[in-house]
Amino acid sequence: MIMEGFQATPDDGGIAKRLWVKFKNESLCALYTPFVVCLASGTLDSKSFLHCISQDVYFLQAFAHAYELAEDYADDDEDKEAIRVMRKRVLRKLKDQDDLVREWGFELPEVSTCDNATVRYTDFLLATAAGKVEGEKGRGKIVTPFEKTRLAAYALSAIAPCMRLYSFLSKEIKAVLVPEESTNIYERWIDCLCSESFEANASRIEDLLDKLSVTLTGEELDVVEKLYHQAMKLELEFIAAQPITQSTITPISQVQEPAGCNLTLFCDFDMTCSAVDSSALLADVAIIAAAKTDLEDCESPYVHISAADLRATWSNLSSKYIEEYEQVIECIRPSETVGRFDYEGLCKALVQLSDFESRANDMVVHSGVLRGLSQEDIKRVGEHLIFQNGCKNVLQEISGRENMHADVHILSYCWSGDLIRSAFSSGALPELNVHSNELPYEGTVTTGDMIKKMESPMDKLQAFNDILKSRENNGKHTTVYVGGSVGDFLCLLNADVGIVIGMSAGLKRLGDQFGVSFVPLFSGLVTKQRELAEGSCSGWTGMSGILYTVSSWDEIHAFILGL
Repeated sequence: MIMEGFQATPDDGGIAKRLWVKFKNESLCALYTPFVVCLASGTLDSKSFLHCISQDVYFLQAFAHAYELAEDYADDDEDKEAIRVMRKRVLRKLKDQDDLVREWGFELPEVSTCDNATVRYTDFLLATAAGKVEGEKGRGKIVTPFEKTRLAAYALSAIAPCMRLYSFLSKEIKAVLVPEESTNIYERWIDCLCSESFEANASRIEDLLDKLSVTLTGEELDVVEKLYHQAMKLELEFIAAQPITQSTITPISQVQEPAGCNLTLFCDFDMTCSAVDSSALLADVAIIAAAKTDLEDCESPYVHISAADLRATWSNLSSKYIEEYEQVIECIRPSETVGRFDYEGLCKALVQLSDFESRANDMVVHSGVLRGLSQEDIKRVGEHLIFQNGCKNVLQEISGRENMHADVHILSYCWSGDLIRSAFSSGALPELNVHSNELPYEGTVTTGDMIKKMESPMDKLQAFNDILKSRENNGKHTTVYVGGSVGDFLCLLNADVGIVIGMSAGLKRLGDQFGVSFVPLFSGLVTKQRELAEGSCSGWTGMSGILYTVSSWDEIHAFILGL
């Protein structure tokens, strides 16, 4: 959920919760850093762990000083006391740090230096707590209680995301530990961050930030958001900067051959890259064109259906497709769940689905709803298409990185390749390889026919294999497929890494029935890292029957490219 502003409803919670929700996808990226993956797998080199823990003293010192300043700023006695208690907790932890680390089973190094990433965060925090906030208007002598409250809120907005981030990460790590094995040497430290007391401390800071923010203006709330986000980014940079000396499984662009990463990325388009279905967009183009003809009261050799009739036709086609699609999915599911991964059985079942998809496209063509669409209108709709958050950024970075020998291919059932190409041309993306159906034109207007190239999972797989065959002479490379529909199934399974985003109900049902495992990507990485340390990991290979699930393109970015 993306927060568009601070107009709260009764269920929204305070500003701290809303900001965490807004930036949570970015925090997920920390899970894919080599440090966190190695830590969660229990294979992290102890020197790397101790180096990270040694930075705590600098963070705690900065927290203590920031709390001291915030306490001075707070106007309410109750707020002052709450901040004073927080500062005392920090000072106590600072005093007991060595003993606490010994309880975890480690000994801190006698000498440590403050890392650059640590300095960037602590300098930012202390500057914020001192009232040196970029973009603040009218900075000067603090006079009124409201001005003091504002600075106290700013200081807490630079601390709150750090506490919440570590609480979140520790719980995610705890969830992938194997209870019966209990071999992770860092489990005590993880348990400490998962504890009720740590969660309570994080919540107290957030509650106080909420309280102090109540009287802030809209501009001041914008500053709180910027500070919160900046603190989050600096903390993520700190985690990503932790030195790792061992071999790691992620990010895949940095663990390939020294000459660079050879990567072929395949993506579905509808609801994987786009936030709306392309058929709905083409329906809008057709209905608007028909309405324009109705309004002008003129005849067209192409648009011969009224806007009202065309809208009804589209609605009927859509309803019929959904109804029959569900029937086909139910029909091709085996009567009993297969106990093992059954690729051959899945392929046979998908043949029936392919026949249905072909018939559905024939119905669309025969209805005439694709006749008379302007090529200019189709491209304009593509240029204004809304993408899934983060998608274009991932594709742009992969295509633009000099040390990556990467190809990006879009494999789509979309009826119009022009729509896809124009969608990607609206950004800073280089020209991508688009494999889809096409709408033929007479002049610059569609004829109503369709050049069918991509109608079934088998069509997608054929294109997938043809592309890989054309790259055989480029040496060893990794294939990643990103999709979420039944049409993507075979490509997802054949890719070295099949990543499912926005999983359709049909994909999940068929996968469960034919023995496909859906594993959260982070959990899969932890398992792979553990296997790598044990010497039993042979890298990423397709046809394992395992597909990896993510909730956002930010996770895909972190997995492939890193933070």
